[in-house]
Amino acid sequence: MNKPIRRVSIFCLVLILALMVRTNWVQGVQADSLASNTHNDRNKYDRYAYPRGNIIVDGERVTSSDFVDGLRYKYKRSWVNGALYAPVTGYSSQSFGSSQLESLEDGFLAGTDDRLFFRNTLDMLTGKDKQGGDVVTTINAKAQKAAFEGLGSKKGAVVALDPATGAILALVSTPSYDPGTFAGGGDADAKAWTDLNADPNKPMLNRALRETYPPGSTFKLVTAAAAFENNVFQNIDDKTETPDPYILPGTSQELKNESANEPCEGATLKVGMDYSCNTVYGKIGSDLGRDKMREQAEKFGFNTTVDTPIRAVQSFYPKGSSPDGTALDSIGQHDTRATPLQMAMVASAIANNGSLMQPYLVAQERSANLTTISQHSAKQFGQAISPATAQKLQDMMVSVVQNGTGKNAQIPGLTVGGKTGTAQHGEGNTGLPFAWFVSYAKGADNKSVAVAVVVEDGSNNRDGISGGRLAAPIAKAVMQATLGK
Repeated sequence: MNKPIRRVSIFCLVLILALMVRTNWVQGVQADSLASNTHNDRNKYDRYAYPRGNIIVDGERVTSSDFVDGLRYKYKRSWVNGALYAPVTGYSSQSFGSSQLESLEDGFLAGTDDRLFFRNTLDMLTGKDKQGGDVVTTINAKAQKAAFEGLGSKKGAVVALDPATGAILALVSTPSYDPGTFAGGGDADAKAWTDLNADPNKPMLNRALRETYPPGSTFKLVTAAAAFENNVFQNIDDKTETPDPYILPGTSQELKNESANEPCEGATLKVGMDYSCNTVYGKIGSDLGRDKMREQAEKFGFNTTVDTPIRAVQSFYPKGSSPDGTALDSIGQHDTRATPLQMAMVASAIANNGSLMQPYLVAQERSANLTTISQHSAKQFGQAISPATAQKLQDMMVSVVQNGTGKNAQIPGLTVGGKTGTAQHGEGNTGLPFAWFVSYAKGADNKSVAVAVVVEDGSNNRDGISGGRLAAPIAKAVMQATLGK
């Protein structure tokens, strides 16, 4: 062989070897990353090539996969009562991806999760099509419906928890949306997506988990907890040395109560909670100081990431407030912000004798033949307060419902405790206040539920907005639906 031919042969051999190395590199080393790449359209096609598993509420599926036999997609996702369950399920769209449980549980729902390999192999051997697994939620259908109907056309959110386990029994955000309107890839789907994202009322915002609000007077429960935990007060009938009005420390600004006729001057802790006295709890918080207040707030979950597994935005209690700012922080104003989930966690810990359980939304994952693949085990988030403090706060919350601002939440046959809140917001507090109610109910069988409700725009009349009038009846309906009263 002459020299030029030999050189060409060697060069071709090197090219072949390089191609073999590259092919093995792509198929072996890079296979997983390429398969999971978000730009790999095969993933989308495979996701809808088979029926997805379903999301289950109270034994009934709230999703389904409809056969469409399209060019690229054989199935399209659809929902039962989509607007009711959208804050739980999220969406799964051929054009716009997925969110919430539809995203976090995508591998399991699509049947690609390694834990379904044996089941899928058996189906392949027996000639069955691959099918995704089901995700069983903790949602109580009656509680979810009561919360959704209670909010109605109002903007707001509801979260209900089982204090003993942390199971999320209701998760509602309004206004809501139907994920089925943009589940496909057509022009109508694109228009629905565009319209929803352009809506100023933000129907696709999960207000229960992803929006924070000033919690207003509902935060006084945290302030009272800090006072007891730090031994500033021993009993709910201890008197406070509270002037009315209270001059915020270091300023000449007066902190006033809702009405001049309320018995807040020198009030006991219980009376101060019954009448939601700003002066009482603002002074307590300022006297305790920002560090002790922050420590107590963080024991309830503030400044901490909470995964349900849908991640909730962090609720916020500030670290660097001045004494006057701490007074306002301590009554749920100034820089304090909380999600509805967070305030439900506060009520839940109080109802559960101080033990705060990790909130969770997925009870079980199971294969298409109903074999359980995973089962959730209840976990403690932390010990928010001592059992003794929890009992004192329970007594105070019951008094609020029996004697104070929360009378609209009374339920015959149940022990109900609650706390109202009317949170100011906007520049110079010019926005319509947010109406809050956080509560718990216990039955004779020791079953219990904790509920947080926030209503953003319950009235065009500023004077008509209050947690007791707007939010408490919604919480009452959810508690009744959950405990069967």
